[in-house]
Parts: sequence; C-alpha cells; structure tokens
Amino acid sequence: MDWALFLELVIKSFILVMVLLTGFAYLTWYERKALSRMQVRYGPNRAGKFGLLQPIADAVKLIFKEELIPDQAEKILFIIAPIVTVVPAVVITATVPWGPSFQAFGRTINLYIANVDVGVLYVTAIASIAVYGIVLAGWSSNNKYAMLGGLRSTAQMVSYELALGFSFVAVILLAHSMNMIAIVEAQKTMWFSVLQPTGAVIFLIATLAELNRAPFDMPEAEQELTAGYHVEYSGMKFALFFMAEYTKMIAISAISATIFFGGYREFWFLKDTFMSVDQHWWLGPIYMFLKIIVLLFGMIWARATLPRIRYDRLMSFGWKAMLPLSLAVVVVSAVGLVLAQINPAFIWFIPLVSILLGFVTIGLVDSSLRRKAYAAR
Repeated sequence: MDWALFLELVIKSFILVMVLLTGFAYLTWYERKALSRMQVRYGPNRAGKFGLLQPIADAVKLIFKEELIPDQAEKILFIIAPIVTVVPAVVITATVPWGPSFQAFGRTINLYIANVDVGVLYVTAIASIAVYGIVLAGWSSNNKYAMLGGLRSTAQMVSYELALGFSFVAVILLAHSMNMIAIVEAQKTMWFSVLQPTGAVIFLIATLAELNRAPFDMPEAEQELTAGYHVEYSGMKFALFFMAEYTKMIAISAISATIFFGGYREFWFLKDTFMSVDQHWWLGPIYMFLKIIVLLFGMIWARATLPRIRYDRLMSFGWKAMLPLSLAVVVVSAVGLVLAQINPAFIWFIPLVSILLGFVTIGLVDSSLRRKAYAAR
C-alpha cells in the first residue's frame, strides 16, 4: 500500500471538506449581503466587521437550540434523513478538478480527489441521492405538510433531472469524454458555454430546480406548506438541511464552472499569456474560485428577482419545454460535430441553431402563458 498516496488523499479530502463547510457558512453571509443591496438595505452588520461573524453567531444559536422529535415520527429515519441529504452535497465534488497538477515534496500533487473516467456519471448518480433524504424527512415526520413537501421535491427533481442529464450528454459529445479533467482540457480553445449556450442555460435552470432554490422552491413553499419537508425539524437537524442546500450550491457551481466555463483554465484568449495556468499552476484555483463566486451570485440574483412559479406550470415547464429543448440540443451538438469534420467552420452551426431553438422555446412558452391568461379572464 502506498502510504504517501493514502496520506495525500486524506489531507486533500480534509481540506476540501473544511473549505466546503466554511464556504457554506460564508455563502449565507454572501447571499444576505447581496440580497440586501438589491433590496436597498444593510444586511448583516452587527456581528463583527461587515457582519462577518454572523455565520458563527448563527451556528452557535443552532447548536444550543432545543431539538424536538414528534411522538409519532419514525425516529430512526427522522434522524438519518438530514445526514442522507448533506453527505451527497459534500462527496459530489470528489471528481471536480480544482487546478492543474504540480510538483511538490518530490511527487506530483493533483488538485482533485479522484480522477474517474466516468466522472460525469458519478456526478449525476450522487446528485440524485439527496432527494431520498428530503422524501424520508417528509415521510418520517408524520406531518401531512412535510409529506407534501417531500412528494413535491421528488416530482420536481425527476422532471428536471432528465433535462439536466441531456445537458451533460451535450458536454460529453463536445469533449469526447466523461472524464472531468478531459472536459476541462477540451475547453482550452473555447468554453462549452460559448459552443453550446442553450445547453449551459438549461443546465443552470435545471440545477436551480435540483437545489429547490427560488423560483423552484415549491417543496418548501412557506405560504402553502409552512416550510414543507423540514417543518418538524429544529436545532442542528434543521441546520443540516440548511447546510446541504448551501453546500450543494457551491458544489453545483463548481461543476457548472468545470463543464461549461473552462473549469480551472483561464479565458481562452489568455491561454498563451502570462495569465495562463500552464505558466503558473496556482492561477487554476483562483480562476475556479472567481467562476464559482459569479455563478453563486447568479443563483442569488435569481432568488431576488424571479417570483415563485406555480406548481403546475413548474412541472409543465420541465416536461414540455426543458425536456424537448434539451433533446434538441443533443441532436444539434451531434449534427454540428459531424459537419465540423467536413469543415471546421461548421462548428458554429451548434451555437447558432441552439440559440435559435432557445428563442423559439421562449416564444412558445410566452404564447402559451398569454393564451392561458386570456382564457382565465
């Protein structure tokens, strides 16, 4: 057994978990600050300079808050459900490359936990596990509102995971690989968000639905379900659900940056300059961090801007708009790659047709909503 490799993996895993947990805490501060600026107010500003100690204050409060378990609840499943929800949010990042390899301590240090040839398949498999925790939380609480929240989450995630999966297929076609590192390296000359912009938009929308984030937060619609699947949870059990959502936000942003925005690589027009990661390996984690921050801001911006979607329209949008469009994106990507073998200039067939399909879908959805609104008068 290579004990040096084992120790390296343990150290990298520990660092990654600590970064995610610290990131979760300060993502709550980042979101509250960003939302407050959009809503013309201050946000956290009491605990520490700029409110930077607010996440610590929240953690202390939740640790000492009384925890209750309903008498008629399935107690074992009630306790296990938050753990089942938070663990996939942490381990899903195992295949994400955070930077290029470099030499140190007489060995090659890789800035990832695992280099798996089917890294994309690993991500999709782990992302699906979190719904079990939500369903178990709703069912084990023995509360009808919690149960409805769990069922809503199941239906929503099944609906949008199909579109999410097809957006992954488009990336696999463009990169000719399911390996996450190979996908990053395939974006040296051009990001996949440029080659397949509609696929990137589908992915970002579907991940919002996967995260149960606004405007897709129907599983915890407070005005209907009194907080939904976690209504019976308090103290640290509630904090675990909170942690799962925000940790998964970071993980999904890292995956989005990896497969559509070049990952740890620089902008393609900087690839032969002093700012290239091929020149300085330490620029890789910096680029990755900046991309994650921007993508997280996009999620926060969506929450501040868009109203919650009515549930029947949310499901209809997933099945009637997102799924057909994602299928069309896969077909367009495949056709574009075949044409590019004839003439490399035909690669631009992919973004042009994809954008056209996106606008057609927007037009159809808009006309459908207008027709329903007119009929309801």
